[in-house]
Formats: sequence, structure tokens, C-alpha cells
Amino acid sequence: MSHRLTKTDWIRHGLRTLAAEGPNALKVGPMAEKLKVSRGSFYWHFADIAEFRSELLRNWQERSTEQVIEEIANKAGRDRLRYLLRRAFVEKRSLDRAIRSWAAEDDDVAAAVVAVDARRIGYIAKLLVDAGVESSKAPPRATFLYWAYLGHAAMTDPRHSAIAASAMDDISTLFET
Repeated sequence: MSHRLTKTDWIRHGLRTLAAEGPNALKVGPMAEKLKVSRGSFYWHFADIAEFRSELLRNWQERSTEQVIEEIANKAGRDRLRYLLRRAFVEKRSLDRAIRSWAAEDDDVAAAVVAVDARRIGYIAKLLVDAGVESSKAPPRATFLYWAYLGHAAMTDPRHSAIAASAMDDISTLFET
């Protein structure tokens, strides 16, 4: 690379590395080699690998949860749940799978995943209430939808890994009544 790497460059590279190769690939030397820079470039932006990993988790949470919630908040009322379902079931999930795998080995990562899951389920429950579902029925429905979302990432047969948008709208309606 001919330009100086930014902290954002390192975070992006770290997220790509994590998604493609898993948490054991998050090592300063090999990542610097792939970026064609010295290890000093990394240490210019991060005190150590622990800080870097913490930043990766924070960035994942921001991009995959908070930004999605903000985006959906700008949609029309009852259509928010439909929009979320359509969006959730077509996105690439390799980073999410890698982080969940990492969480099985690291308590700090597991705590971050627990927080993200709670935030997402809580938001889905809010969307359900906004769509007219009784507040007592919304949390279990939200949890069930979230289980489906997590299970979708495990599908490997392409015949069963996609649902038409119209069918997704129909499924959304099932949860709103």
C-alpha cells in the first residue's frame, strides 16, 4: 500500500479476516503482511491486540445492530417488521457466524454477543408491538423470529436458504396478528 493505513482500514481488514479465517487469524504479523505494512502501523492505532479485538466487536455491534435499527426507524410504521425480515434473511452472515464461533471460546466476546442478541430481540419485540401485537405476546414472538434468523445462517443447501420476498411478507403477517 502506498498510503498510510488508518484505524478504520485496520478495523475493516480485521473484520474481513475474522469473517474469512476466524478469530485465530487475528494476529498482528500476518495481518500486517497481508496489508503490506509493518507491525508498527498496527501499533500506531492500537495499544495491543486486545484493544483491536474490542474495537472489532464494537464495530460489528454498531454496523450490524445499531445502524440497522436506525435504518429501519426511518421506514413507515407497520412495514418496519417486513423490511427487517426481508433485509435480515438476504444478508451475508459470515462475520456473524465467525463472531458467534469466537464467542464459544472467549467470555468477553460471549458477553458482547449476549448484549447484541438482547438488543435485537428487544427491537423486534418493539416492532411487533408497533404492528399491533399485544405487549405480552411480543417477546416470545420476537425470540422465535430471532431463532429463525440465527438458524438461517446454518443453512448450506441453496434450495432451502432463500424465501421469496412475497413469502417473507406473508410470514411477517403471521407474527403481527
